[in-house]
Amino acid sequence: MNKRKKILTALALSFAFTCMAVAIVYSVYNTANNTAFYAVAEDVLTLKQGSRGETVKKIQQKLKRWGYYSGAVDGIFGSQTRKAVVLFQKRNGLVADGIVGKRTFQALGISTSSNSSSSSTSQGVNGYTSSDVALLARLIHAEARGESYTGQVAVGAVVLNRVRSSSFPNTISAVVYQPYAFTCVNDGQINLSPNQTAFSAAKDAMNGWDPSYGSLYYYNPAIATSKWIFSRKTVVTIGKHVFAI
Repeated sequence: MNKRKKILTALALSFAFTCMAVAIVYSVYNTANNTAFYAVAEDVLTLKQGSRGETVKKIQQKLKRWGYYSGAVDGIFGSQTRKAVVLFQKRNGLVADGIVGKRTFQALGISTSSNSSSSSTSQGVNGYTSSDVALLARLIHAEARGESYTGQVAVGAVVLNRVRSSSFPNTISAVVYQPYAFTCVNDGQINLSPNQTAFSAAKDAMNGWDPSYGSLYYYNPAIATSKWIFSRKTVVTIGKHVFAI
């Protein structure tokens, strides 16, 4: 009887130790997986020097297209990418820490949500409303639909530069509809339906790309009739438009 009790006791202890071992392994495995999950989630929402991946490539592509970045689009968040991010943040009123978090992602027009509809033409951009986007797209389409994409973005940038200038009204609508400011308002072309290119150009301008380099005016010298506009200092010429301050 004593021998049988000893065997049963030994088996019970063995079973107990096995259960404990399984519990410990499961706990370690679960903790490791949770840690990995949150690390991935955090990496998606916050990118900084040392980060890598497709989202870094998207950031580099945007910054390069807008003139902030001149390095390789390699998906590696190095010192050059950080400097470009800092410059972009400074020019867009963001905390210039070189870290791409929620607000910088929004300013870049890059969504971190899988449910995003960032391609939607009716979506607001970087603090501007969907109505602002639509109006700016209409202005771009009416004034510059025959120009290159860069030229269309530049026209949109002029509107936004005026909004920020103390010499002009402080809303997109007020700038666009300021008396005699834009030919397309006078001749009714502002009411034409913009294409997707115009919407994209409006969003790129709102996200910080300014090929006009701060210009407040643009004109086509072949058809311009105002002598005053020719007196403005030329900043850059893109296609048929001269951009000036």
